[in-house]
Amino acid sequence: MSNATTDQHLDKALSGVRLPSRLDPGEVSRVPFMRLVSVELRKLIDTRSGRWLLIGIALVTAVVVAILAFTGKADTNKDFGNFLGATIIPQSFLLPILGIMAVTTEWSQRTGLVTFTLEPKRARVAVSKLLAVLIAGFAIVALGALMAAGFTLLTDVVRGSDPSWSVSWQVVVGILVAQLINVGMGFAFGALIQNTPGAIVTYLFLPIVWSMVASVSWMRTVGEWADTGQTLQPLFDAQMQGDDWAKLAVSVLIWLVLPLTLGIWRMVRSEVKSS
Repeated sequence: MSNATTDQHLDKALSGVRLPSRLDPGEVSRVPFMRLVSVELRKLIDTRSGRWLLIGIALVTAVVVAILAFTGKADTNKDFGNFLGATIIPQSFLLPILGIMAVTTEWSQRTGLVTFTLEPKRARVAVSKLLAVLIAGFAIVALGALMAAGFTLLTDVVRGSDPSWSVSWQVVVGILVAQLINVGMGFAFGALIQNTPGAIVTYLFLPIVWSMVASVSWMRTVGEWADTGQTLQPLFDAQMQGDDWAKLAVSVLIWLVLPLTLGIWRMVRSEVKSS
C-alpha cells in the first residue's frame, strides 16, 4: 500500500474525531502564593549552598557568643543583653548574603527557566522569595537570641557571672527589624545584579565607600540621612527619637526600596536561559 493511500485512510478515520476544545484559562488555578513561599524556603534549606550558609551563620554566631562568654572577667559584660548584642555583628554581615543567594541562584545555577515556567508571573516569584528570606532571617535572629540565653545561663553556671536578664522589648524589636532590613537590602542587590559574586561584592563594598564619603565634613549631613550604618544604629540600640525615624526611612528608601523596585523590574523583563 502506498503512502498516499495510507494517508487517505488516516484522514477518513480522523474525519469523525472531534478535537478537544481549547482549555478555558478560567479553569486553570494558579499556584497558591504560600506554596511558592514554602518552595522558596525549601530551596534555602535543600540546596547545598543555602544549607551550608545557614549552618555557617549559626556556627559563626555561636563562636562569637562563646568568645564573649569565656573571655574577660566573669562579672563584666556577661549579661543577657551583652550576649544578645554579640549576635548582631556576624548576622549583620551574613544575613544579607542569604538574601542575595536566594535570588541570584536562579541565574547562577540556571534554575530560572524551570521556576518561571512553573510560575510565569515572575513578580509573584520575587515577592515569595523576599518573604521566604525574611522568614528565614526572623528564624536566625530568634536562634541567635536562644544562643544568647543559653550562653548567659552557661556563663552563670560555669563562671558564676550572676548576669542580669533584663532586656527591654524595644531592644529586641529593634534588633529584629534592623536585621530584616539588612536581609531585604541583600535581596534587593541580588535581584538587581543577578550574579552572586557581583552582588556580594557590591553590597559589601558600596556601604564602605559611602561611609568614607559621608565622613567628609561637608557630606556628614547627607551621611546622617543616607548611611544605613548610622541610621540603623539607633534602631539596634533602641534609642530612636526625633528625626531618627525620618533618617531611617530615607536610607531605607535609597538602599532597599529603590534597588528592590529596579531588581524586580529587571527580574520580570530579563531573559532566562537554560545554558
